[in-house]
Amino acid sequence: MSEALALEIAGARLLLLAEKAIYWPAQKLLFVADAHFGKAAAYRALGQPVPHGTTSDNLNRLDTLLERYDVSALIFLGDFLHAPKSHAPETLKAIQDWRHKHAAMECILIRGNHDLRAGDPPKELAIQLVDEPLLIEPFAFRHMPIASDNFHVIAGHLHPSFTLSGKGKQKLRLPCFHVTDNLTVLPAFGAFTGSHPAQLKPSSRIFMVEENRIWEAKGLNRAT
Repeated sequence: MSEALALEIAGARLLLLAEKAIYWPAQKLLFVADAHFGKAAAYRALGQPVPHGTTSDNLNRLDTLLERYDVSALIFLGDFLHAPKSHAPETLKAIQDWRHKHAAMECILIRGNHDLRAGDPPKELAIQLVDEPLLIEPFAFRHMPIASDNFHVIAGHLHPSFTLSGKGKQKLRLPCFHVTDNLTVLPAFGAFTGSHPAQLKPSSRIFMVEENRIWEAKGLNRAT
């Protein structure tokens, strides 16, 4: 187990990171999916007793990655903000302060389904907005995990997880990267997002993440 695993996908070397992100060294690109900034704030606005500090946690983890890797551009694979109420002043101020620290770095958001409802991030954040797919050969970067005949698709949206079963009926469910022949789905980067079981295919590879560790799950019960 380690904090990063190198994997060749479509002929390119990518690093799958324990922080639930992907780094492409040759292009100096960092990818995260489903940050859902302001989700907790949106729930609190509805009167739900949910935890504080999730936005700060997400931004701190981004800072850790930006200190560790040489990043020319950070690309969000959709669902940057969670909902209209995510435009809460304290949420936007935290993101704005973070953006000021990394003003020289390019940020790109591929709009996802939650972005369409939440609205675009404020212009002051200097985030370039694009619709899917963003094509950087040999990949098509998207929010929705829709396979392509011409590109390997890297996407989010599904918040995949996988459950390990042990002796004595123990079970451990963790976020994961789900990699197949033509599609890679990232786990949700956000700290308050939930997850859904990965739907395995014959070519599926599962890379599980927990804290600062990532490893490949072996002996999968694959679909046929």
